[in-house]
Amino acid sequence: MAVGSRLPSSSLSSAIAAKCVTVVTPTAMTQRGAKTPLSLSFFSYTSLALVYGGIMIYRRQKLQVPWYWYALLGVADVQGNFLVNKAYQYSSITSVTILDCWTIAWVIILTWLFLGTRYSPWQFFGAAVCLGGLGLVLLSDAKASGGSGGSKPILGDILVIIGTFFFSMSNVGEEFCVKKKDRIEVVSMIGLFGLLITMIEIPILERKSLESVKWSAELILAFCGYAAASFMFYTFVPFLLKVEWLYFVAFALVFTGLIIYSKTAKDPVIEEANADDQRYQLLNDDEEQADHRHDEKTVS
Repeated sequence: MAVGSRLPSSSLSSAIAAKCVTVVTPTAMTQRGAKTPLSLSFFSYTSLALVYGGIMIYRRQKLQVPWYWYALLGVADVQGNFLVNKAYQYSSITSVTILDCWTIAWVIILTWLFLGTRYSPWQFFGAAVCLGGLGLVLLSDAKASGGSGGSKPILGDILVIIGTFFFSMSNVGEEFCVKKKDRIEVVSMIGLFGLLITMIEIPILERKSLESVKWSAELILAFCGYAAASFMFYTFVPFLLKVEWLYFVAFALVFTGLIIYSKTAKDPVIEEANADDQRYQLLNDDEEQADHRHDEKTVS
């Protein structure tokens, strides 16, 4: 019992740390001109397929779930990752992360409809309150006009909401498979089919973006960091799916961290504008001093 109780706690902390990295990294890469959400996912799925696929090959066991169900999970997971990471190009990191909680609402609806999961009226009430808060985020972004809110905040918000629907389908399918079948098999198959799907979609949707990227050591490290964080997240989330309340705690902690981040982080646009104002003021002062010296010479 002691080992079992420590395992969810360690899984929770690891999943939170990984989630935070996967939240911050796409924004940082977008600011450096790397608008490649599919390529980010490609390296994540590659690591999952290599590690967990290797374990499956070593076991030499047959699939306990038909491969085409895993293919559907892979499609849903890839589209969810693509749309949410794409949203960072248009909306703020705070809005995207908060709206990412739509996944929980979609999961409640899908499990209620298709898996027969029973929820109490208080659970539905709590979900409704959360949706009301998410609606306020949309209202706030509707009034935003760029800057710290992103270039097209409403477009970004819509992408997030659609992406969370795909995530919810992936999560519900993964939850069902994890509780009924083998966790290693589930993660390895999501990695394999996710890898295959991204290999098909990248040349179609992201070829020009990749060609325009100015590669640097920082970008390469960002790709590697995102892949490592995603690997951790996919590794530990199946444990949380067996202890549902921990998953909600994880989202709450990530949300709290984002609030702290958004309150303390400096807006690069505002910083640049302030710097421009300072440079403009210095130029004006120099010109005024030059004119003053010229007038003095003329009078003398």
